[in-house]
Amino acid sequence: MIRYIARRLAQAAVIVAIVATITFALIHIAPGDPFSAVLDNPNVSETVRQTLRAQYGLDRPIPEQFVRYVGALAHGELGWSFSHDRPVLEVLGSALPNTLLLMVVALVGGFALGIFVALVQVARRGSIADRILGGITLLFFSMPDFWLAILALLALTYWLPIFPVGGAVDPVMHEYMSLGGRLLDRLKHLALPALTLTLLASATVARYQRAALLDVLPADYIRTARLKGLTERQILRRHALRNALLPIITLLGLSFPALLTGAFFIERIFAWPGMGYAVVNAISTRDYPLVVGGSDTSTFLGGIAGDRMERGSNMVTTVPAPS
Repeated sequence: MIRYIARRLAQAAVIVAIVATITFALIHIAPGDPFSAVLDNPNVSETVRQTLRAQYGLDRPIPEQFVRYVGALAHGELGWSFSHDRPVLEVLGSALPNTLLLMVVALVGGFALGIFVALVQVARRGSIADRILGGITLLFFSMPDFWLAILALLALTYWLPIFPVGGAVDPVMHEYMSLGGRLLDRLKHLALPALTLTLLASATVARYQRAALLDVLPADYIRTARLKGLTERQILRRHALRNALLPIITLLGLSFPALLTGAFFIERIFAWPGMGYAVVNAISTRDYPLVVGGSDTSTFLGGIAGDRMERGSNMVTTVPAPS
């Protein structure tokens, strides 16, 4: 067990190191720097320019900056955010709960909806309802996440002004609301980004779950259950679904890292103050430490969550029908 954990931690360290190196190189190779707007201002003296560059180490060669960054990363430090004027760990720490909230809601909703749709399709396999639901899941499966987010934003905030445009809470009235009003306000702001990710995740889950259910239906224990007089609904729910959940549990381990990285664009479109929103804004402001730190953190969290869920899926065994 200890060797397994050590091997997994070593693999995670190597992956984070590779991601950090690539991200650091790309962000520094691009033209400009975090102080381009200030340094290009003719009213700023040369002394101020040199002071700003020296203060943040931008006057040093890129290899030396990288060595300094790796040294700080080895001590658990991600640097200082230029755009937020505070440590990167504090910026990501304040944004991480919002990202995790969005991910949990999207995963629970996506897998619940996807499994339900698959059960309906299999119960009515070959019918018009099966074909319609299959076409809908294929549509959402093929649709880019940012495109669906823009459509949801346009439809439910402009054409039908049901939900707020963006943010996590109302910036003006939230503090003056009652406890129930604050909860409702947060749920309204969470609805659109969570709905977007839920629809995208449910399409993938539904297609995998339908195929898994169709694979177990010809099994002997399913025929035995039919001979006992169980209805098709009871067979699907009690016996077929249990044994068809293994690939879905494995898919769960892959979905969290995918949603964590894919939510960057969703958070940006809906101005949801999570890690993705902070990192995308940092890219536009050339906030080197926040971009690299956010990439490393999302890679590490995605790898840890995926590994835990993968280990959980390996513990699942087939549950035959009772004799």
